[in-house]
Amino acid sequence: MFRQLFEPNSSTYTYLITDGDQALLIDPVITEIDIYLALLAEHRLGLAWTLETHMHADHITAGGELRQRIGSRSAVGALCGASAADRQLKDGDTVELGNEQLQVIATPGHTPGSLSFLWKDRVFTGDSLLINGCGRTDFQGGDAGVLYDSISQRLFTLPDETLVYPGHDYQGRRVSCIGQEKTINPRLAGKSRDAFIEIMASLDLPKPRLIDIAVPANRRCGVDEEVAPQG
Repeated sequence: MFRQLFEPNSSTYTYLITDGDQALLIDPVITEIDIYLALLAEHRLGLAWTLETHMHADHITAGGELRQRIGSRSAVGALCGASAADRQLKDGDTVELGNEQLQVIATPGHTPGSLSFLWKDRVFTGDSLLINGCGRTDFQGGDAGVLYDSISQRLFTLPDETLVYPGHDYQGRRVSCIGQEKTINPRLAGKSRDAFIEIMASLDLPKPRLIDIAVPANRRCGVDEEVAPQG
C-alpha cells in the first residue's frame, strides 16, 4: 500500500509505504499523529520506520513521539545533527521494509543533510526538488551550487519516467516526474549552474515562521525528553 498524506498548515506531504503488515512513514508531522495511528490501526500495520528527508524548519516531526508510543525507529541523514535518531543515513544506504527496499540518495544543498529516497519507480525528494521549483538555500547551511549539483547529477540522471513526490506543494499539485522537471522547471530547465545560483540569490524569501522552534526540536526527533518505547 502507498498513501500520500497532506498537512495543510505547512503544506507538507507525508508518505506511507507498507509491505505485508509493516509500514514506514516519510516526513511525518507531529500535529497529524492521530491520523497516522488511526491509519495504522485500520490496516493492522506495525510502524517499523520514520524517515526524514532533512531537518525541517516549518514543522516538527512526529518521529520521536511515534517511537515513544508504538516503538518505531527513526532515521535521518548523518549530516543533519539529529543524534537522537536510531539510524544515521548516508548516500548509498538502503532501508528495508519486509521485501521492499528504499535507496538513500544524498541530495544536499537545501540543507547539508538532505536526502531523497528512491523506491521502485518513484523518488521522494523532500525539499531538494519540488514540482516546478526547489528548496530554498539561504539558511541552515544551504548552498545553491551544491543543490544544483545534487539535482542535475543525482536526481536528473534517474529515468525520465521516475515519479517525483516532493516534500511540499503550495498549489495542490501531488506528483511530477523527472522528465517534466528537467523540461519545464523554471529554476532548472536549461539553466546553467551560475544562472541557478543567481536565481536562488534573488528570491528574497521571508524567514520560516517556525524555524527557531522546529529545527532544535527536530534534532531531538521532535520530543523534549526520550523515554523507552512501549511494546
